[in-house]
Amino acid sequence: MAEKVQFELVSPESLVLSEAVDMVVVPGGEGYFGVLANHAPLISTVKAGVIDVYQGREVTQRIFVAGGFAEVTPERCTVLADEAVAVSSLDPAAIEANMRILEGTIANLREQIGRTTGKDHDQAEFELRHVQANLEVAAAKLAAVRGGAAAAAAH
Repeated sequence: MAEKVQFELVSPESLVLSEAVDMVVVPGGEGYFGVLANHAPLISTVKAGVIDVYQGREVTQRIFVAGGFAEVTPERCTVLADEAVAVSSLDPAAIEANMRILEGTIANLREQIGRTTGKDHDQAEFELRHVQANLEVAAAKLAAVRGGAAAAAAH
């Protein structure tokens, strides 16, 4: 029997998952990385993307994370995620609607930046960066849903 690695996924709201798995693939800041038992110690940022959890050679769970940090030891992989949700529970129509709202907000903020100075200008730039980050997360969610549907159709 192959050795397992303990995988824990924690969001600000709860412990999302804690189980012994054969492998977990994490969207690291420098690219996806796989974790098996006896992995070398590692700390990494986590970018918006999908964590694939493997039992045997099969992906048993696909979980979207919106960023965070990962710590890997030979026995354990812990991901502290900003947000974590099962890919199967994501609603593409709701994500697309949210993206349209965010795009409109970005246009308004760019206009505001163009006509303000000083503290108001700085505040609008700060808000713009925040909304752009939210749009990037929404786009990653949509890609996860569409990628998951394409993968399911291929099998």
